Amino acid sequence: MTNILSKWNSISLVKRIICGLIVGAILGLAVPGVTGIGILGTLFVSALKAIAPVLVFFLVIAALACGNEGGGKTMGRVVILYLIGTFLAAVVAVIGAVYVMIYNILPINNEMLAMAFFIMIFAVMFGGMAEVFTNLLTNIVANPLGSIVDANYLGILAWAVIFGLALKAASDTTKKALFDFSEAVSQAVRWVISFAPFGIMGLVFTTVSTNGLEIFVEYGRLLAILVGCMAFVALILNPIIVFTQIKQNPYKLVFKCLRESFVTAFFTRSSAANIPVNMSLCKSLGLDEDNYSISIPLGATINMAGAAITITVMTLACVNTLGMEVPLAMKVLLSFVAAISACGASG
Repeated sequence: MTNILSKWNSISLVKRIICGLIVGAILGLAVPGVTGIGILGTLFVSALKAIAPVLVFFLVIAALACGNEGGGKTMGRVVILYLIGTFLAAVVAVIGAVYVMIYNILPINNEMLAMAFFIMIFAVMFGGMAEVFTNLLTNIVANPLGSIVDANYLGILAWAVIFGLALKAASDTTKKALFDFSEAVSQAVRWVISFAPFGIMGLVFTTVSTNGLEIFVEYGRLLAILVGCMAFVALILNPIIVFTQIKQNPYKLVFKCLRESFVTAFFTRSSAANIPVNMSLCKSLGLDEDNYSISIPLGATINMAGAAITITVMTLACVNTLGMEVPLAMKVLLSFVAAISACGASG
């Protein structure tokens, strides 16, 4: 058994995950009735979601309390890049939805009806934006323990920063205890991530056994534009943004991030669940812990390019189905609102 475990752990985690993906798809087609396999995926995602808030809370506190004075000084630029990336993702979705997914099922010729519809959209947009900002501010000042339980990362970050700064003047013994505890949580995360191949196998099994391959035919065009827009953002837009910052060929870094983070992000469909994976990736890249301990959980909350794409595509799919023309100004406004709505309150 020891030899088997040693040989298993010697294989690259990425290769093990790919094996899990393939086995899950095969089992989903061959034995769809064995639903017990799917529980592996549920347990894996639940474990990631459970440990991620604790990891972020103590890692940020330890980073601020024990870190250097200049740590985290690039966070302003990171936040700006997050917002730009999310907005441009919505723009990509608008372009894709307009030129790829055009429906004319229920044509409407009544211009007054169309105008009333757009007025209603404006009212909903601005009313919704007010609700979004209210939710964001409320989440920031939420109870710290409640934030950890509810995985409210805005609240977790806000209170972790406050506690971290307050403990800046603590004794070396206290700081050492904080550092040791954050390392213990990080080790627990690594143990959970080591079960990723089995978790991915369970997730893929559930998807394939529940929906079958017919879903790709029935919703083929919709899936194509969603995945196509996301692929464009990951392979074209994000590398351009990275190039503006590092002034080097970005694809070596981009492909490493996709290779080690994409599979869990795609199949768990949860930014929160992928926080531990991205934290581990940042550590392997040798990045500044004072920065990534804040930027990763913050990005999982406000850098929601996938949510912005989904909001935009589904909205335009509904409008196009009604056969209505959408003015350019409305498309720009939709991109802006989708980006804002995706920041921490995409639902």
